[in-house]
Amino acid sequence: MFMGEFQHSVDEKGRMIIPAKFRDALGTTFVMTRGLDQCLFVYPMSEWAIMEQKLKSLSLMKSDARAFTRFFFSGAVECELDKQGRVNIPSNLREHAKIEKDCVVIGVATRVEVWSKEAWEAYSRQSEDSYNEIAEKLVDLDFDL
Repeated sequence: MFMGEFQHSVDEKGRMIIPAKFRDALGTTFVMTRGLDQCLFVYPMSEWAIMEQKLKSLSLMKSDARAFTRFFFSGAVECELDKQGRVNIPSNLREHAKIEKDCVVIGVATRVEVWSKEAWEAYSRQSEDSYNEIAEKLVDLDFDL
């Protein structure tokens, strides 16, 4: 399980150090793709296989399903860690997440997310204001803290 928040930076070649706490669970090969909320999603191969199966099960007759599947898979890239624990983030993914230098790497249970520092701070401020409302809505989904 991935959890925690880590401050990192991307070097001039587009490389970022993956937090040591995440490396073992991600493995040496993993998948990075465009995520929601203007971040990147990073999946270990086992979780990627689960996501792949879920997306394959969506109906091709529904335009939203086709659009999301295209968005998700077209941005996906198989990544490998180098000897220093770094991953190269392709330029199209850096552009999607607006990552230029400073970034935040967070654990979200089954995946890792990579955010530009500015986007994460803005998202955190906005979400903090509605945290109680979100928690109340989760009760409707039979979730209790």
